[in-house]
Amino acid sequence: MELRRLRFLREFEVRGTLGAVATALGYSPSAVSQQLALLEKEVGARLLEKAGRGVRLTDAGRILASHAGVLLAAADAAAADLAAHTDEVRGTVRASGLQSAARRLLVPAVSRVAAAFPGIRAEVFELELEAALPELRLGAIDLLISDEYDGHPRPRPAGLRFAVLHAEELKLVLPAAHPLAAPGGPVPIAALRAEVWVATSAGTGHHAMVVGTCRALGGFDPDLRHLCYDAEVQLELVRRAGAVALLPELTLPAGDPAVAVRDVAEQSLGRRLFVVTREGPQTPALTTFLTVLTDVASSLR
Repeated sequence: MELRRLRFLREFEVRGTLGAVATALGYSPSAVSQQLALLEKEVGARLLEKAGRGVRLTDAGRILASHAGVLLAAADAAAADLAAHTDEVRGTVRASGLQSAARRLLVPAVSRVAAAFPGIRAEVFELELEAALPELRLGAIDLLISDEYDGHPRPRPAGLRFAVLHAEELKLVLPAAHPLAAPGGPVPIAALRAEVWVATSAGTGHHAMVVGTCRALGGFDPDLRHLCYDAEVQLELVRRAGAVALLPELTLPAGDPAVAVRDVAEQSLGRRLFVVTREGPQTPALTTFLTVLTDVASSLR
């Protein structure tokens, strides 16, 4: 049986509908249905049956779903035990993270691991958090770096382990020619009511943080005219298009004369980076990579 498809079945047992599974795992309902249909072919039994407008587990489906959690946990434990059986740390670690986290944390960790542990194959995937979290739960990746802004906590799905990796402040980024860019004290959010803002797309943590900050501290809805995930593109919009941004310190350039970085006057704002892994046994390769990643994060502080 394909273990990845067993994860779909386990999710369906818990959530009850294909739509709920699709929402939780970041797939379309048709993709979930297709994976479960392939699992039925693998086991040679009907796992789902019609129930009104939806579907439900058959007796065979309930039997297999009851074992899915055990089978999945056993597979992870077996992989960890086999990897620990040799003296040399070997194995593959598949990691994903936000762009700033990948550039400042994952890439340095991959470099250090490659030099010190040649038996570890580290792979980095650039995925948005909304896509990476389902892949982590399904076992397609082994760890991801997530973020969380003050006042905007993210959900903590069951079966995942969250550990704080790095904490940093948020800064206002203004064009160098902006009237409030002159050296001085912090800049009030309320003074930027008439500005054009840049943030990530709606539905992301950064977008919610920018909108929430402008409403709570400035009393206005920002003119979010530019939406993009790439921090470098956001900075270029500040430099060349006159936009303003609210960005974490890890994304900021050092000594760029085209932008001015200022504190927020009303209150200190922050972001925390988390390393997220699945609960349960970890392979020596993953444990080693996490240790190196933590060291890299410590050096940033």
